[in-house]
Amino acid sequence: MGVSQYLYYACHPNQLRSIIQWKLWHNALHERNRETEAPTLKRCFEFLDLTSRSFSAVIQELTPELCVPIALFYLILRGLDTIEDDMSLPLHEKEPYLRSFHEILDKEGWTFTKSGPNEKDRQLLVEFSVVNEEFAKIKKEYRDIIKDITKKMGNGMADYANNAEHNVNGVNTIADYDLYCHYVAGLVGEGLTGLFVAAGLANPALLQRKNLSNAMGLFLQKTNIIRDYREDLDDGRRFWPKEIWSKYTDDFKSLADPKNEEAALNCISDMTLNALTHADECLYYLAGIKDQSVFNFAAIPQVMAIATLTLVFRNKDVFQKNVKIPKGEACQLMLDVGNLRSVSGVFRKYMKQIRTKNTPSDPNFLKISAACAKVDQFIETIFPTPTDPAVIERTRQLEATGETPEEAALAKKEMLILIAAVITTLTVISGFMIFLAWLAGARFDLAFSDMSETFSRITSGGGELREVVSEVTKEAVETVTAAHAEL
Repeated sequence: MGVSQYLYYACHPNQLRSIIQWKLWHNALHERNRETEAPTLKRCFEFLDLTSRSFSAVIQELTPELCVPIALFYLILRGLDTIEDDMSLPLHEKEPYLRSFHEILDKEGWTFTKSGPNEKDRQLLVEFSVVNEEFAKIKKEYRDIIKDITKKMGNGMADYANNAEHNVNGVNTIADYDLYCHYVAGLVGEGLTGLFVAAGLANPALLQRKNLSNAMGLFLQKTNIIRDYREDLDDGRRFWPKEIWSKYTDDFKSLADPKNEEAALNCISDMTLNALTHADECLYYLAGIKDQSVFNFAAIPQVMAIATLTLVFRNKDVFQKNVKIPKGEACQLMLDVGNLRSVSGVFRKYMKQIRTKNTPSDPNFLKISAACAKVDQFIETIFPTPTDPAVIERTRQLEATGETPEEAALAKKEMLILIAAVITTLTVISGFMIFLAWLAGARFDLAFSDMSETFSRITSGGGELREVVSEVTKEAVETVTAAHAEL
């Protein structure tokens, strides 16, 4: 950790506290049993750590029923995405793999060695046989869901790879933007929902409300697209829809020019507004989760997304570098995820921050305010603001101290009990030691006699001591008076 980080945490001690709390006190709901895992499964989790350590940690805390299926789902989509992103592969060779990747999952021993040497996840495809081997072991119901999503995503990627206009000029319309985000993220939400419901850990009604699972993916993907402006620009890619950015400039690259700062900030607020339209649906979706580990798995990325979206909103640094929320804030968000009420509280907090950063000079000012109000209104319908004075005071104390009045009273009672226990223990130990000393022959009567004699001597000598002090004081006064007379 560099000097700048030390200084940062010195100025933000709460974030340092959150990091320490997460590292020391976080207990996983579930843990893998590595002793019973096959070597191929261990290798799959190694690849999961290499592709995304933070996401891997969340997956590994899932209930054992879904831990392996979701880990394999992620690796399969990562392999598919690696082929799609590999610019060293010609389109005529890449397209067949994209459209048939769901069939490859049933081919025992299949591997792929044609990826370019600079591809981050090349080794995953080189050893993809371990994924296929473990994939064959999970329930058929899970395999069918994963294969269906892989087929849809692969065909969507192939369609975009064949879209010359998209390859040259990027995304044009908001409808194209939504469709692209659906293929790369919304389908993931749809597949995960299928797995959650198949395992009996989510409300089956979520399967009928695919707009909710789609919103979960779009909210994450759109937030990342806004944040990654600089990185994508440097790589020659453009995912911001022209329908939005063309309202503020004729050249997408010019948004990074400091001379166009105001137009760029207004553009990023428009992009933020587009992403915010999915926020309330994300909360609606989370209400349908039944299992705590699944809730954490689904909710943590969403609170990270709303925090990131708040960070990038009207932030000029987005056009110059890749901005991220601080690690301490991320740890605090993970600690805050416990239930729908706490997650709603996180969303409400960041809605307030967005409103604070919003400015009347922005042409999207009213729409941003309305979008934030929509999220707040949705939360209000689930968790109404209390009107009872007692409840209000209880809430105020909880926000101020992190404890309810009952918890505070219990903590005070426990402290008094602890103090009484300490005093009692010291008294018993002291008494026991005195008793042992008496058995060993200690003469406490002589000790008390000496103490009494010393006290009497001090008391009787008090008059003489006062006389001496009085004489010394009188001489001092006479000396000072004489000195003044000579002057």
